Amino acid sequence: MSRRAPRPISGALDALASRVAPATPLARAQEAWPRAAGPAIAAAATPTAEREGVLTITCEAAVWAQELDLMSEQLIAALNAELGAGIVRELRCRTG
Repeated sequence: MSRRAPRPISGALDALASRVAPATPLARAQEAWPRAAGPAIAAAATPTAEREGVLTITCEAAVWAQELDLMSEQLIAALNAELGAGIVRELRCRTG
């Protein structure tokens, strides 16, 4: 059987990335962030550190940091729904 076009490499890269990604809470939060926060927030803010359930989010502007502070309860609930209850207990938002 011959193929008319090569298969996309994205499937192989996704499988490889899931096998080699660290299993730390930060890595899991970074992977879940776009689904939990939504595309607009994920484009403007990224999880950059985690320590004892406190997730640090680095935002591109101070206005985003302030907005995410106000939305922290909803974001924590959405992240914990993706990750498992109790993984994230607090957000700290900063500009970077």
